[in-house]
Amino acid sequence: MHPYSMLSDEYFTNLNLCTEMTLPSSRETVLNFFERVQKSFPTMRNFYNRGENGFILEEDKEETGQQRWISLEPQRVSSGYFSPKDPDDCLKQHKLMLELVPYMLSISPLDCEALDYVVGFDFSYRGNHDALVAEALGSNQAIDSLLQIPRARPLNYEPSITLSLDDSCRCQARLLIETRTNAYQVRREDYSDEQLSVFFTLRQYGSLSAETKLEETMLDLKEKSDQLMNEYVIDQVLRPLAQAISTK
Repeated sequence: MHPYSMLSDEYFTNLNLCTEMTLPSSRETVLNFFERVQKSFPTMRNFYNRGENGFILEEDKEETGQQRWISLEPQRVSSGYFSPKDPDDCLKQHKLMLELVPYMLSISPLDCEALDYVVGFDFSYRGNHDALVAEALGSNQAIDSLLQIPRARPLNYEPSITLSLDDSCRCQARLLIETRTNAYQVRREDYSDEQLSVFFTLRQYGSLSAETKLEETMLDLKEKSDQLMNEYVIDQVLRPLAQAISTK
């Protein structure tokens, strides 16, 4: 079992390719693209038209608890895998998408606005998500002093940071914690079953050279993501959250 599977209740990896120009949306182009995807992944049988949000092809999540999906939006094509046994299981799907889009959707490296490699983690916690994050991850002295205000309770505490990884600022890493507790729940002390999420994204901004292959850029982002996850995210963010939840 991959370590990611033991860090949270669920995890996923997504790949997003954002374009400068609007993507083709004709019936023939859309169906040919998804039929080619389905040829490689026959279990992806559910096809939906989401109106302004484009189209999606996905697996049945109920059958295995896992789910592959690929979506096509006006200026973005995305590939995702929910609850894979191993993050590397996603690479074949992500790689296929990037290999198909140049000749099936007319996307060139020049048209690339951004390429994202995303790893996400969901934690089940029926309580005040914002208070949990403040407790598990700590905060600076100024924030700590605010938390000491009599009868004060956190309502929105979602740490987020974006870092440049090169001098050009075109390769960036972003850590985002998304809580789903609202004031009504805190006031009544009646919390929902919605999950607390952590997203770690490696993004390559801007057009790529004509010699650059999209799939090679994706592998480079994944390699950087794996390294940063192991050195700065797992023990510093994910494990503290899991441990804080386990004590509740």
